[in-house]
Amino acid sequence: MQKKECVAVVLAGGRGSRLNTLTTTLAKPAVPFGGRYRIIDFTLSNCYNSQLDTIGVLTQYRPFALQCHVEDGIAPELASCTGGVFILSPYLKDDGGEWYKGTANAVYQNIDFIDQYSPRYVLVLSGDHIYKMDYRFILQQHRLKQAEATISVIHVPWKDTSRFGIMNIGDDFRIHDFEEKPQNPRSNLASMGIYVFNWPILKQYLLADEKETESGHDFGKNIIPQMLQDGRKMFAYPFTGYWKDVGTVESFWQANMDLLGDEPLLALDDPLWPIYTVDSVQPPQCLTEAAITSQALIGDGCIVAGHVDHSVLLPGVCIASGAIVKNSVIMPNAKIGANSRIFGAIIGSGVSIAENCCIGCSSNEKITVIGEHAAHLLHSKAADDILCREDG
Repeated sequence: MQKKECVAVVLAGGRGSRLNTLTTTLAKPAVPFGGRYRIIDFTLSNCYNSQLDTIGVLTQYRPFALQCHVEDGIAPELASCTGGVFILSPYLKDDGGEWYKGTANAVYQNIDFIDQYSPRYVLVLSGDHIYKMDYRFILQQHRLKQAEATISVIHVPWKDTSRFGIMNIGDDFRIHDFEEKPQNPRSNLASMGIYVFNWPILKQYLLADEKETESGHDFGKNIIPQMLQDGRKMFAYPFTGYWKDVGTVESFWQANMDLLGDEPLLALDDPLWPIYTVDSVQPPQCLTEAAITSQALIGDGCIVAGHVDHSVLLPGVCIASGAIVKNSVIMPNAKIGANSRIFGAIIGSGVSIAENCCIGCSSNEKITVIGEHAAHLLHSKAADDILCREDG
């Protein structure tokens, strides 16, 4: 096998339970996003645009849709005789097999895959973040600093620090301390879950960690704290661009809203940094004479006969006459009945909302989520608690 300077591994096996019913049947990286994409498209496109051609995608929870999307989508773009995109699921070995026990254990179980390329560096990425980053710059800093590990960091609001791993660094960007989801942080520099490791050193720590019966086999909780305790040369790579961890309903909704407007926080039309995905093979979108749209992303195959304002429609959505959709995300193939009103909501894939329903409230900051199986609830008492049918 041809030697590679860097191999990328993408952690994509998590369920993402905080995304509520959106991940009942899908792994989080496979959740549709932004009018035509899936979440993992952003990480894989970053790899491709950064000229990394050997990528392992580590899957576990409900992998089928994710695997189909990766294999049919960006994988052909990266296919070459010396690299490609490889799906890496847990597998049986001579001494048995087991599920991935944590992020570090997932990489540990694929040591053989990485070893066959004899890489100098391994780039560990998360498959559930929305951002555009040229990984060549973090690799360049890693070389110049002669680091043993480099972690990309970004300033987050102080009120959100308890959701992240927080770094305390010196003037030279050297990491002195790491706090996992601290209640009283000393810094608001959050780890982005993007790591560059010298492979021989990381391999050494993965092998040692596997022997620790009390370990959670996690990069943030075990590997990085242990390397810091051992005095390894670890540096932060400050990132100032757009980045969103879409691990919660609120952040997923907000990331979609960030794509809207005349000057969106994340532009999807940059010809120098395309986001690759699978063509939905849908007919063109159709806006009827009665349709009114503003600040909206409307996917292929959508039919709009109502009013769509500041919202994202994924492919195949139907908005009936008289319906109003505002500040909402409508997932693929959902149908909004005539004269219904949707405010600040996420409507799951394939859901059919009946006529004259009202979901969400224009003055309520809480996001309403209607999952994929809600159609079966529309006539139950549980649905009555969510949906407010209006007279006439």
